[in-house]
Amino acid sequence: MGRSKHMERSSIRQSSFAVLAALIWGTTFVAQSVGAEYVPALAFIAARSIIAFVFLLILCLILRQVRRSRGKPATSTRSRKDLLTGGFCCGTALALASFFQQKGLETTSSGKAGFITALYIVLVPIFGIFLKKRVPKAVWFSVVLAAAGLYCLCVTESFTISSGDICVVLCAFVFTCQILLVDHFVTVVDGIELSCCQFFFVTLFSLAGSLAFEQPTLEGFGIAAGAILYAGFFSSGVAYTLQILAQKGSNPTVISLLLSLESVFATISSAIILGDRLNGKEYFGCALMLAAVVLAQLPEKKNA
Repeated sequence: MGRSKHMERSSIRQSSFAVLAALIWGTTFVAQSVGAEYVPALAFIAARSIIAFVFLLILCLILRQVRRSRGKPATSTRSRKDLLTGGFCCGTALALASFFQQKGLETTSSGKAGFITALYIVLVPIFGIFLKKRVPKAVWFSVVLAAAGLYCLCVTESFTISSGDICVVLCAFVFTCQILLVDHFVTVVDGIELSCCQFFFVTLFSLAGSLAFEQPTLEGFGIAAGAILYAGFFSSGVAYTLQILAQKGSNPTVISLLLSLESVFATISSAIILGDRLNGKEYFGCALMLAAVVLAQLPEKKNA
């Protein structure tokens, strides 16, 4: 009985982490829209990733000292090789997904990009089957509801396939890989250390790309400093760490559904902060998304 209550509390805590991450990512769209006006894409990703890496590195060092002072092991990471491998794999996936998304946005609308990117909530359980992960029937129905909700929220024009759309589809596939990679590596390494290592590689790749292909200016960085700090500290540093902590020992399909609430929060924050109004279709999309999340969280019936 006690073990069951502990597992239930743990599940609620991890779900809360995922919802909070989605809230942060949703509100970050405002910061990104400001930053995009003054700083090139790869430079913006590099700047926010550097902030996230430094923040997480300091946090890791503090946590190690706290654990040592309590007579506990400094880290739950089994080996440095596992940490570097996990950071490289997750960081590569995250950097690639961000690149494909930004490249797609050059020729496709933000409405289409938002919907196509969020297809990872459909792809996660499909990929999970190949990894021999069991997906409850209720979660499959939740996936359908969430996909329909995201369509109502994000897509405002006729759905056609262009080169930009293909890039964003690739982004959705890579995001799916990132979620499943995190699900694998958090079982053998410390979640916060994995997040830190992940952003080290994202910084490395995006900085190299920016130096090679972009020409950012100090003036642009100065104007967008607030947006970069918010995106780096909260979105990259805090939210991606919450994602990793949420996925530790959880069903990745359920967590991906909770993370997909980012679209709901993005729509709401745009309405509150930027004054954008929701129409009936968008409200209906919010309702479908919330229904999907609730359904995914319901306990599965056990056979007598």
